[in-house]
Amino acid sequence: MRKEFKVNNQISASHPLVTIQAESLTDEAKAISDYLDRFGQLQVSTIPIKSDDQILMIKIDQIIMADIQQNTLMIYSVDGVYQTTETLKRFEQRLNRAHFIQVSKHAILNLDHLHSLSNSFSGNMMAKLTNGYKTSVSRKYVKALMECLGL
Repeated sequence: MRKEFKVNNQISASHPLVTIQAESLTDEAKAISDYLDRFGQLQVSTIPIKSDDQILMIKIDQIIMADIQQNTLMIYSVDGVYQTTETLKRFEQRLNRAHFIQVSKHAILNLDHLHSLSNSFSGNMMAKLTNGYKTSVSRKYVKALMECLGL
């Protein structure tokens, strides 16, 4: 990826214009666009999680990972595990943080809680996280994860 800055006096300083150019709408271009969408939103430190009979306020930086199990979103944090019926996609959008990355069709993880990656079967990898949690990184998502890690 390359980046370029151009001065344009016709563009308002408070409303800059960002253009993404690529041969086609690649996964990388889409990820950049999604990041820019989240960038402009208010950064909050907690997120409400609706459980069966209550709404819990969870600190975003303490969320280790989220995983769908039998149509239930399981949110693993430093303090415990929480269940909700929210979709993974909607939850990821509400997180509004660049530190979270999707690693399979059913899981996202917080890069700040990633301890190690090891090879698994069929090109997949195993991610070891805080509190001993583990999740599989699907081979479809390995390349994007490596790019996020700068590898």
